[in-house]
Amino acid sequence: MGSLSRFGRRAIAGGIIAAALAASARADLPLAELGAGMYRIEAEVVNTFQTRQTGLMNRQTMPPQRGMVFVFPEDAMHCMWMRNTYLPLSVAFLDAQGRVLNVEDMQPQTEDNHCAAGAARYALEMNIGWFRERGVKPGDTIRGIGRLPAAR
Repeated sequence: MGSLSRFGRRAIAGGIIAAALAASARADLPLAELGAGMYRIEAEVVNTFQTRQTGLMNRQTMPPQRGMVFVFPEDAMHCMWMRNTYLPLSVAFLDAQGRVLNVEDMQPQTEDNHCAAGAARYALEMNIGWFRERGVKPGDTIRGIGRLPAAR
């Protein structure tokens, strides 16, 4: 048996890391590609009552480009909280066209309500600071919202 080249070792290490990151996602949730400015987002889609209730609870890690988009059945002043959620998150509340209404930072394992500033149809959760670090603010539009499945 020959030894692995430096490239081969990197490929194996990259595969192991990718497998670990994939394991942090729920295999039963579909992924949607969204965008904010020049940034690509891999969003797990939660569009049923049950998946919206669970959200990112009990997750320990989330890759930087990964998030979760909540699809609600109606435009309303939806609120989020962090019970049993171990990751600090930022949530952007979006209207039916994908326009950012407001962004709220949320601390792990709290029951504080973080609510939309207006009638929201979607909420996009990312690692804390993701929106601020990329300059995403109220009035900006998240691309790809129109391709999301309807709420059930």
